[in-house]
Amino acid sequence: MSIVVAVVGATGVVGREMASILAERQPAGMTTVVALASERSSGSQIPFGNDTLTVSTLDDSSFDGVDYALFSAGGAIAAQYAPVAASKGCVVIDNSSYFRLDPSVPLVVPEVNPDAVHAHTGIIANPNCSTAQLVVVLNPLLKAAGLKRVSVATYQSVSGAGKSALQELESQSRSNLNGVTQEPSVFSHPIAFNLIPQIDSFLDNGYTKEEMKVTNETRKILGCPTLPVAATAVRVPVFISHSEAVSIQTDQPISVTEARRVLELAPGVVVMDDPSQQVYPTPRALSGKDEVAVGRIRVDLSQENGLCFWCVGDNLRKGAALNAVQILELLLANRHR
Repeated sequence: MSIVVAVVGATGVVGREMASILAERQPAGMTTVVALASERSSGSQIPFGNDTLTVSTLDDSSFDGVDYALFSAGGAIAAQYAPVAASKGCVVIDNSSYFRLDPSVPLVVPEVNPDAVHAHTGIIANPNCSTAQLVVVLNPLLKAAGLKRVSVATYQSVSGAGKSALQELESQSRSNLNGVTQEPSVFSHPIAFNLIPQIDSFLDNGYTKEEMKVTNETRKILGCPTLPVAATAVRVPVFISHSEAVSIQTDQPISVTEARRVLELAPGVVVMDDPSQQVYPTPRALSGKDEVAVGRIRVDLSQENGLCFWCVGDNLRKGAALNAVQILELLLANRHR
């Protein structure tokens, strides 16, 4: 039986990564990959392993004969076309925020809540990039000692804002090094050699939409609807990989040694934690890697049963494209049972 997989938004940064990972992992049963994007990209080509895919224009007929579709084209496109795809029997895995908090749509990180895929009715949501790497680390600690609260500061690379953001960081960096000031167009302030404590727009509660995504999505994926979560999201002048400084309070005491052991056994996690040898995760070290790395594991001296740690993940892979492909692999595995 042939299985056709479409990538919607195939010319974007995440869409290209989706195609790359599909070519790399070759999910069992997948026979054909179709690249879809806006009309202006029609006819262009994107890499697919040692080959290329020719991009076709996205329209209502695009999903005829398509079994699964990985969407990475924004909320408006998802809202318009995901229901169309689902109505034709195509299962959609959507990377936008549009469906994530819909109670009828599973929000899935395969290392955390794989069984949630069974509840889909045609659409499955892929989480926010910062949420994905956070819950991969939180989940084993939740199982080991419970969670009372979570505080996280994210240090998010510019690739999370797309191709134009990557170009702006590179261009501004070159200009600044040559003594030339370049005004921002993608970000609200210059990003080169700077930090911007704002991702997305501010809400009435003083948090940004990005920060509330982390809060609400973490609760949904972990199955802890009342878990106190406080997030601060910061854009940093890094090309790829998001970093997070996390403080948690657990229900039961857990030592640093035990936390490290639990994390070493957790799927999708690699522990890089030897401060005496300057071993800890960095964005450059995790770029191109599938795992989320965690280090700087230590007691939080400010609270009882508290732990602090630092985690890093490639936001284009585990934070987006890889997670979507892993969901596809779950679906394919269930299909072949």
